[in-house]
Amino acid sequence: MSAAREEILRRVAAAKGGALEPGIPRSYRTTGRLGYEERVALFCERVGEYRAVVLRTRRDELEQAIVDVGVGRLAVPPGLPEEWRPAALDLVDDEGLTPHELDALDGVLTGCTVAIAETGSIVLTGGPHEGRRALTLVPDLHVCVVEEAQIVELVPEAFSELAAAARRPITFISGPSATSDIELNRVEGVHGPRRLVVLVVSMSES
Repeated sequence: MSAAREEILRRVAAAKGGALEPGIPRSYRTTGRLGYEERVALFCERVGEYRAVVLRTRRDELEQAIVDVGVGRLAVPPGLPEEWRPAALDLVDDEGLTPHELDALDGVLTGCTVAIAETGSIVLTGGPHEGRRALTLVPDLHVCVVEEAQIVELVPEAFSELAAAARRPITFISGPSATSDIELNRVEGVHGPRRLVVLVVSMSES
């Protein structure tokens, strides 16, 4: 593959009558400038613009915040932390649930790997508290816990965080699943959850 690529580039350079440019200048920002609270506020604003429900809560209030979403049976990845498992809810560990079984539940509860303030995106990498991709694509509701410390400002910063997950499937979520037809009528829930609830958790307990 590499030899074929080099041959193609050699022919293109010859056809142009000279060598190809050695590289593409990349002048975009790779490091954010916002402070901690500004970064978190921007993420909440941007993810809300995608019609997600955004709720800010403290770590010691998280269980109640999950209960307050108002659903009964939620699928959860087996590695979901115990402190994220309210006793008041019927939580079903995903031990290979079929698509029909997932669809019969009220929703899914997961964490994430990183979140991006600039784009209002949440990134999943199939980690222990996120689960396999089908878990967050089949149910109609996705409740996602995002810790404030996981929020970065820019996309390049997120990719730096994702370096360790390069061999796992990576899913970027920017609001509920949505698409538009040829007449630009928006339809939600076509390729994934129709509803997204984001619980942004402060590490503070006061």
